[in-house]
Amino acid sequence: MSSLGARCTFIPPYLLREVAQRCPTPDAAEGTLRTDGELRAKRDLAPESAAGPEATTSAWIVHSADNDTTLPGRAVRRDGDAESGDLAVDEAAAGAVAALALARDFERDSYDDRGARLSITVHYAQDYDNAFWDGTQLVFGDGDGTVFERFTKPVDVMAHEFAHAVTQYAAGLVYRDQSGALNESLSDVFAACVKQRVLGQSADEADWLIGEGIFVPGIKARGLRDMAAPGTAYDDPALGKDPQVGHMSDYLDTRDDNGGVHLNSGIPNRAFQLAATSIGGASWEGAGRIWWQAWTAGGLRPTADFDAFAALTIESAGAHRDLVAKAWADVGVTGAGSVASGGSGTLGEAGTVAVRRTGGFAGRTVEGAIDLTDGSPEAAEAAVLCRRVQVHQVKGGPPMPDHFVYCFALPERSEFTVPEQHLTPELAELAALVLQSGLER
Repeated sequence: MSSLGARCTFIPPYLLREVAQRCPTPDAAEGTLRTDGELRAKRDLAPESAAGPEATTSAWIVHSADNDTTLPGRAVRRDGDAESGDLAVDEAAAGAVAALALARDFERDSYDDRGARLSITVHYAQDYDNAFWDGTQLVFGDGDGTVFERFTKPVDVMAHEFAHAVTQYAAGLVYRDQSGALNESLSDVFAACVKQRVLGQSADEADWLIGEGIFVPGIKARGLRDMAAPGTAYDDPALGKDPQVGHMSDYLDTRDDNGGVHLNSGIPNRAFQLAATSIGGASWEGAGRIWWQAWTAGGLRPTADFDAFAALTIESAGAHRDLVAKAWADVGVTGAGSVASGGSGTLGEAGTVAVRRTGGFAGRTVEGAIDLTDGSPEAAEAAVLCRRVQVHQVKGGPPMPDHFVYCFALPERSEFTVPEQHLTPELAELAALVLQSGLER
């Protein structure tokens, strides 16, 4: 595992791109996108480390980056300490306690099941519109105050990112297509259970929103996702309309968003909500335990599709077998097999360089293109970078959870796709240049 690990951001890139394109003050969203790009480039160059997570007598520790990007930052609060008076620090501490407590009730000792101390950093970067798990720790931005609130505010953001850590160690779900959508959905399932447990709500009483309170007042959004009604969480000029789907008949066969991991995750999300409300009572005691067993018991393969995971939940459901089977059938998961994600159409044209970035926590798509013949300084710089790119040196492989994936179309070359952790410095620079041109149009 590299020292920067598998970074799983909370806000999908497609949503940040929408904000950057639509918001009258796009600086924070654009800055977040740039910061994420820089982190990807650093991670690609980071040395491999054999060291695992730290196991100590302290269950968690919160650091402050003091609006810098150096991790983990300054240690501020550990378990057993009194509240610090810093709202983000204390919200992060409360979220950590809640997430670790539910994992413990599910008989798991921290995210790795070996008692690893949970390391958390708040106040990351300046006006940073995201949160992520980087393979070793959880990181939270303060938001821009224009569209996004601080990312420690909703407890389910912490729980969602914590669950990505669990998946990394328990199942290793490949972050692409249906296995990637399951990866996202399991984080939402755990987040919903933690939130409802903190609020003392039954499955019937819950609102089933993920990220409620993540947007500032005035933004027309109830949350980032709605597990009960995917595709209805937000509809605002600064965000666009929630693009999630909730049934296999609407499955998005796309190369964007790592094959639609944030978009198609609405399908298993809806199945869980249906199962939880059908079983009744507290979601973490009913459907939550069934999903947890299927998730962490060792039978979930890294490339599992919706059908495979549905079968595991049905096997784990005991007396609730028929209710769980019906929940999956109600979202169209009835043994149809995996759906390949390929997309269609071409990205660029002769004489241009084009880039499409998808994925990230919010799953938004951003793309741009530069005409290399227009004589502009950007075109000249892009042409130099295109000549420096050595495609044969670019690593392939699956993307990481909540990370970006880039599709490049260079003159006289076939399109190729690169997960963000494998961006070379030239590709990272080229992507930033071309995508910025798209944001400015």
